[in-house]
Amino acid sequence: MNGALRPGDPTRLGDYELIRRLGGGGMGDVFLGRAPGDRLVAVKVVRPEYVHDDEFRARFRSEVNRARQVPPFCTAAVLDADPDHATPYLVVEYVDGPSLSEVVAEQGPLSAGSLHSVAVGVATALAAIHGAGVVHRDLKPGNVLFSLGQPKVIDFGIARAVEAGTQHTRTDHMVGTVAYMAPERFDTDHPTVSPAADVFAWGVVVAYAGTGRTPFGADSPAATAAAILTRPPRLDGLPSPLRDLVALTLAKDPAQRPTAHQLLEMLLTADTAELAKRPELRRAAEAAQQSGRHLTADLTGRRPPRFTRRIAVVLGAAVLLAAGLTALPLGWPVGATDGESTPSTTSGGRTVATAAVRGPTVIDRLDRPGLWVPVREDAGSCAFDGALIVTTGQSSSFRCAGPVDTFAGDQTIAVEVTLRKPGSCAQIWFRSVKQASYLLSACTDRVDLQLETDDTPRTLTSGRTPVFGLGRRHRVLLTIAANEATAAVDGVPVVTAKVDEPALAAGQVTFGVAGQDGDPAQAAFANAEIRS
Repeated sequence: MNGALRPGDPTRLGDYELIRRLGGGGMGDVFLGRAPGDRLVAVKVVRPEYVHDDEFRARFRSEVNRARQVPPFCTAAVLDADPDHATPYLVVEYVDGPSLSEVVAEQGPLSAGSLHSVAVGVATALAAIHGAGVVHRDLKPGNVLFSLGQPKVIDFGIARAVEAGTQHTRTDHMVGTVAYMAPERFDTDHPTVSPAADVFAWGVVVAYAGTGRTPFGADSPAATAAAILTRPPRLDGLPSPLRDLVALTLAKDPAQRPTAHQLLEMLLTADTAELAKRPELRRAAEAAQQSGRHLTADLTGRRPPRFTRRIAVVLGAAVLLAAGLTALPLGWPVGATDGESTPSTTSGGRTVATAAVRGPTVIDRLDRPGLWVPVREDAGSCAFDGALIVTTGQSSSFRCAGPVDTFAGDQTIAVEVTLRKPGSCAQIWFRSVKQASYLLSACTDRVDLQLETDDTPRTLTSGRTPVFGLGRRHRVLLTIAANEATAAVDGVPVVTAKVDEPALAAGQVTFGVAGQDGDPAQAAFANAEIRS
């Protein structure tokens, strides 16, 4: 379907010029579009049979709002949508790269290193999607694209609006593709599509990527469905450590499958040479591993399955051994929970540790709504225009609520800051609990570290900095270690102070702005990284 526009195709929708066709799916047709500023985007246009269905529009609006909250970890960002347009449409990030199905068709099954990277990337995307309260419903190789060699999952979260409004007239294609559908989806009386169904699809996708075939493939969609319901998967040809994990995800009973977050915990036990070459993929996986884990149970109405540490250790040890590294002794925990240390072993004089996140990690480009959301009040506003733009209104200061995670102990907060109006001070609240918090305030001429109680700040230390220029982007790094906070601007330390209030040993992180002279203040924040 990729080609020129056809007679009757729209040439513009809202602010987007449509250039050519990219394809089509259950929801409608997909076009390459040009956004203001010449950015290329993918515009998905709803099929005509749904246009006059008010119930569909309401579902579409709800699903789009959920999908826009998915953080950008190995996913194509949802940029815009207009469910109230005469022709409802959705705008997503354009990924200019081949799909997994095209790569396998042209080059054959993936090598072990590339296969592990794809397994991690797709699991990362599922953890991000599920963490935002969304279920993909149509994960398949055609929905895994490669951007600069890194996998990105597309078309998540919108299928539910279509699924509720169709009678599945095609026998080989419901909302989802039969070969990638979990057994519970074929229950004619009570079909269920939960995060566990996406995890099953992950197993099929990885098996396809590693062998060039699906594990339940048969001569017809009906025979394939029967094999999914009754037969064990065919996984010969997959590398043995990954094969064991894929087998877990293909359990007939959804309660016996790991969650996407548990998948990542198992996959990240292997510090393989391939992942070592892709630090961005590892960082995204570690961040997604901590994003929204508590929401997984909310999507299913039950607690996610708990896998014994022994199973995780066996899998982790097998993966480490396959990578030529020293495995953990049986009985060590693979994924350290918050506050736990991560064990390590030595091999040839070097230390090999499991890859586990000690507490929450947040990575957000802040170029669109996600963990931070837009808001407009009399006191001020938070908006997105390539960055998070915070502006004061009737109040002299205004902050934007961020992730709900609580960060404790040693941590780093890094973000790119631009002061956009004279007299503005960018502000980073950390270890924030109700009306008390620590505050880093960065102005054009100085940087202050303060303690706030009942919104009354007390300056702990202040440092002069001539480098924080108006309109220029600077990288601010706040490092908290051993109850001492150090703030650096563009790599140069500026201030250090003790942060040892017992009541503020942990708390949330938020960004904001304050004015010095009563005039409106404005600051921009981009590329935030908060790490425990």
